[in-house]
Amino acid sequence: MRNNLAVVRTNDPVVIIGGGPGGYEAALVARQMGAEVVLVHRAPLGGAAVLTDCVPSKALIAVANQRRQPFDLATTNRRITDLAQAQSQDIRANLEREGITLLAGVGRLGAPGQVEVIAPTGERTLLGASSILIATGARPRALDQARPDGERILSWPQLWSLQDLPAKLIVIGSGVTGAEFAGAYHALGSEVVLVSSRDRVLPSEDADAAQVIEDVFQRAGVQVMGRSRAASACATDDGVLVTLIDGRQIEGTHVLMAVGSEPNTEDLGLQQAGVEVDERGFITVDRVSRTSAPGVYAAGDCTGVLMLASVAAMQGRISMRHALGGAVTPLELDFVSSTVFTEPEIATVGVTQQDLDNGTFVGECVMLPLDSNARAKMEGIEDGFVKLFCRAQTRIIAGAVVVSPHASELIHPLTIAVQQRLTADQLAATFTVYPSLSGSLAEAARRLHVTDG
Repeated sequence: MRNNLAVVRTNDPVVIIGGGPGGYEAALVARQMGAEVVLVHRAPLGGAAVLTDCVPSKALIAVANQRRQPFDLATTNRRITDLAQAQSQDIRANLEREGITLLAGVGRLGAPGQVEVIAPTGERTLLGASSILIATGARPRALDQARPDGERILSWPQLWSLQDLPAKLIVIGSGVTGAEFAGAYHALGSEVVLVSSRDRVLPSEDADAAQVIEDVFQRAGVQVMGRSRAASACATDDGVLVTLIDGRQIEGTHVLMAVGSEPNTEDLGLQQAGVEVDERGFITVDRVSRTSAPGVYAAGDCTGVLMLASVAAMQGRISMRHALGGAVTPLELDFVSSTVFTEPEIATVGVTQQDLDNGTFVGECVMLPLDSNARAKMEGIEDGFVKLFCRAQTRIIAGAVVVSPHASELIHPLTIAVQQRLTADQLAATFTVYPSLSGSLAEAARRLHVTDG
């Protein structure tokens, strides 16, 4: 028997656990569809995307790319955290304006159709729920022998408390997070060593794109240590010491652990509720975000589908439309565009070079370097390209890679082309501004034209 348990009798609202993009976007959709909505959140609204990840990291990268001098990291970090808090407050105001009930605390599944909320005071409340969405996000993964201490050994959420620019930053992990921070801190003035367990940086990205970034890093003076796996990291009197599994050691002033994420799915009552998780703890969902338990949905990083804020938000919206009987278009990963915010940026959508090389996609590819683009010449852009994939018979655009400054903006028309099944000729026939970087999108499409006969 639980003590101090208040039972709230409602008309069975939708109950959402987690206030990140998956949670708050789902809440807005559910409210727009006429449902009563209760959103339970442990951290300030916005989740890691707003508070410690996407918003802060891209703000830091923007500062680094502008190369402002003089530079003060403490002041910059305060501005970044203030920006994140302001965004969080805007989200709260929007949810409250829509009439969504916000409960601070920890939510966990109870009996079918029930969510228990544990407030910061310890008070427990039991909510009835017509549908439940779990959107609890993820956190940085830590190595047993390299636990972050918030001072010398850092996870990326801990970067925002730094007062001084690291003299020598060792970044362990060469995926998206590691590459982005390596580039940003080097541009800000830190000496950077990037430790990669694979043979190149950004091993999950297009190989040609990753090679551009590696070439840029090496020219700039970022030391990339390929095929090197960290065994441990420990603080010393005046810095850190990283030991690799082959016995080599690297000395620095700080180390950033960027070795992936793990889901926040502990202590949610998932097993008792019949919600299946995979071997890593991520919640298993289908394309409309249903879990294995009736009436229970999940969205965002806790599902491990694609750990992007945009995907979390879309999963949240889809789940509520499905739960409340609205028209639903299931999540289609081929239509998801993503960006690595290095300098230059890498943006991708749809099928990949690997799909073409291994035969899972049958079609053609063209890669057009940016150095022939007039606007690129004007702006001194030397690194980058546009790569397009089209299907063999129909000539429909099926995928794209853009490596360029502001590739995150240039990928949008190509995402439309993939989603709307435009042909290469249709994309080529669409007007572009001259001179513009987007002109290379149309030029690449023209090179996919097939002459009759």
